[in-house]
Amino acid sequence: MALVNFNRKTFEKEIGTLDSKMQARIAMFGNPVEGIDDKEIQIEIFPNRPDLLSYQGFKRAFLAFLGKKTGLKDYKIYAPEKNYSVIIDSSVKNVRPFTACAIVKDLNLDNEKIKEMIDLQEKLHTTLGRKRKKVAIGIYSLDKIKLPIIFKALEPDKIKFIPLESEKEMSGLEILQRHPAGKEYAHLLAGKEKFPVFMDSDENILSMPPIINSELTGKITENTKDVFVECSGFDFEILKKTLNILITTLSDMGGKIYQMNLKFGSKKEITPDLKPEEMKISIENTNKLLGLNLNEKQIKGFLERMGYNYEKGKVKIPRWRVDILHGVDLIEDIAIAYGYENFIPEIPKISTIGTEDGKEIIKRKISEILSSLGFLEVSNYHLTNKEMQFSKMQMPEKEFVRFEESKTDYNILRKDLSHYMLKIFSENSDSEYPQKIFEIGKIFEYKNEITEKESFALAISPGNFTDVKQALEYLSKMLNIDFNIQEAEHHLQYFIEGRTGKIVYDGKEIGFIGEIHPKILRNWKIKMPVALLEISMEEIFEKLV
Repeated sequence: MALVNFNRKTFEKEIGTLDSKMQARIAMFGNPVEGIDDKEIQIEIFPNRPDLLSYQGFKRAFLAFLGKKTGLKDYKIYAPEKNYSVIIDSSVKNVRPFTACAIVKDLNLDNEKIKEMIDLQEKLHTTLGRKRKKVAIGIYSLDKIKLPIIFKALEPDKIKFIPLESEKEMSGLEILQRHPAGKEYAHLLAGKEKFPVFMDSDENILSMPPIINSELTGKITENTKDVFVECSGFDFEILKKTLNILITTLSDMGGKIYQMNLKFGSKKEITPDLKPEEMKISIENTNKLLGLNLNEKQIKGFLERMGYNYEKGKVKIPRWRVDILHGVDLIEDIAIAYGYENFIPEIPKISTIGTEDGKEIIKRKISEILSSLGFLEVSNYHLTNKEMQFSKMQMPEKEFVRFEESKTDYNILRKDLSHYMLKIFSENSDSEYPQKIFEIGKIFEYKNEITEKESFALAISPGNFTDVKQALEYLSKMLNIDFNIQEAEHHLQYFIEGRTGKIVYDGKEIGFIGEIHPKILRNWKIKMPVALLEISMEEIFEKLV
């Protein structure tokens, strides 16, 4: 969650008087008012709506909600002019491989708008950017840049520029060691032989993402009319969404949006793209989930009050909305527009005596036992992707369920928990060791139909076969379950041969245990040895429930 402060005078002039009724409407929009005084109003913005983190973004959405400016707002975008290009050098591939860029011209900035721009940038860094790990943002004065722009990686000693809020030229390493921003975010470049930089055609360095901009080009003032905007990171789709949030905010400040050509070797992209996405919505399903009896005209009106366009069962979704992944998300917005205060609570006309599910009792006991041993319980998505599920684990692609209309790269149902154990270790390589984690969760099999099963995985890093074997034996003793580890006739490809085995319960093979092969660890960029096990819970439930 993020707290944003809006100028009260501007709010009341452009949106409406901040009386009790207006404050209630803001709350019903889904953003609680945390504070209000003569100068400012403070509003809580939830992580799923980063498009509301600026006053301009909030105003656009809230005016639609109030019924004053409904429907999807149209932004004019101008095609790239000569040299409106960014050349992405292959050297950034293993450092920070992607960028999405734009130019915004004819801005009329004042101190309030500059503050809004900086606040938005920092809040996007924290939310979508995961503290700059996934997304780093740079905004530069265009009149100090010679186009086209190059995005490349250089050795730290070859990087020399005056960082923002500094007077002295520094090298890449000096910035990490001496500059406040460098010290704070140095871990994001730890272990890298080269650092990414944006530079112009005169080889003036604009920035060293995700750390700091140059003092020469990265300072925005009231005299700045035209800006170059870039987002860099590892997920091109997230970068494009982040860019869309930024440039629509700048457009609402009076700017004109220009596209840029991105050249990834032989591949070319043009950003930004604000063409709306389309998603089907079912009137029947909407009414079923909400317990209402809305007609198509009513649904159209509610969708338009949430900033969408609707026509013949299809919803046009703004490209700055990062939270719309499924039809259910649209139905949730319909509920907001309808008004949660208008739903009539009903007590179900049934009478039952509730008892805790036996499976949940077993799962809770496992959790309590392992927590007492210093294990941390994790919970991962049911969805994954082919790279994590197959490529990084060096497993063949077979018998999986894919979602063709997924809006993210998480588009297949997971077949095991093991690869997610490695994912967590890879993302926490800078954290304290040893790391001991477990998960009890659903996996999915596909043979003519989708089968849902409960699985249990446990992993230790640094860890070996004996470490996980001892954890399993202790769990077996505490649960009074006789697990048996036997030599495996065939081992999974991601284990070290001779350091793996099968787990047998009641005469039936229910899982596997072993040490992860070094080549798999390299795929995940894990530096410490890892041992893990995974077992099916279904057989255990059959015996104990």
